Amino acid sequence: MRTRNIGTVPVSAIGLGAMPMSVLGHMPDEAQSIRTVHAALDAGVTLIDTADAYTPSHREVGHNERIIAKALSSWGGDTGDVLVATKGGHTRTAGGGWGLNGSLDYLREACERSLKALGVDSIALYQHHRPDPSVPYAESIGALKELLDAGKIRAAGISNANPAQIREAAEILGPGLVSVQNEYSPRFRSSEPEIDVCEELNLAFLPWSPLGGMSSARQLGSAHAAFGEIAEAHGVSPQRVCLAWMLARSPIVIPIPGSSHPATIQDSLGALDLELTPEELARLSG
Repeated sequence: MRTRNIGTVPVSAIGLGAMPMSVLGHMPDEAQSIRTVHAALDAGVTLIDTADAYTPSHREVGHNERIIAKALSSWGGDTGDVLVATKGGHTRTAGGGWGLNGSLDYLREACERSLKALGVDSIALYQHHRPDPSVPYAESIGALKELLDAGKIRAAGISNANPAQIREAAEILGPGLVSVQNEYSPRFRSSEPEIDVCEELNLAFLPWSPLGGMSSARQLGSAHAAFGEIAEAHGVSPQRVCLAWMLARSPIVIPIPGSSHPATIQDSLGALDLELTPEELARLSG
């Protein structure tokens, strides 16, 4: 399994985004979710991304984190090198909506809940999920600094951040900041400037929804013709071509495709062995 670094920690070059196991309209049952995590681990995946807000409702905060914890504890292999990343600061509201709370007190509480849900004493990578316009960004990032200093988390990340926010977080957290997680896919390419800043600062960039989201992923090859045509030429899926294209974008990019079935994560991992020509990459990036 090819690896890339988050800070000083090597992880599989493709991770597992666990959101589909908790917030889709038709969630897989817990047993299927655990089988999917086990399939990823069996294949050599050592990065699993989750969040406290990946939950069917506001009454079940930490739902996805608890599934990940069960999957890890029931897997027959050694999980010592598996990095579980989670996030706090994005909330769920009654009726299935989403909210924000980036305050110092809330992030402290959210981290404590995540520690309990994951069943760990320290979180390997804790990420501020989304900027809260009602809270100064420096206050939210200061909460991560406090959690780092207290040993509650071992590394910090930020999500849905613009270049100025990435630089501000780097100034506050120093080497404690190791990653940025923003949306990036064939249909959403506006995070190119953030990737460039991450390269400059040597931060891992973790694209969320790298296939365009679960509903769009199925139409990737038809919605973006170049991906479908190059996939056909290689005899692989458009989704595999997409992830190979992302891996070629920069050595700091670590895609985290979502999956709710073992077969889909296995297909995603095939991107690690797919070599695209410079001409193909130029066409996909055009």
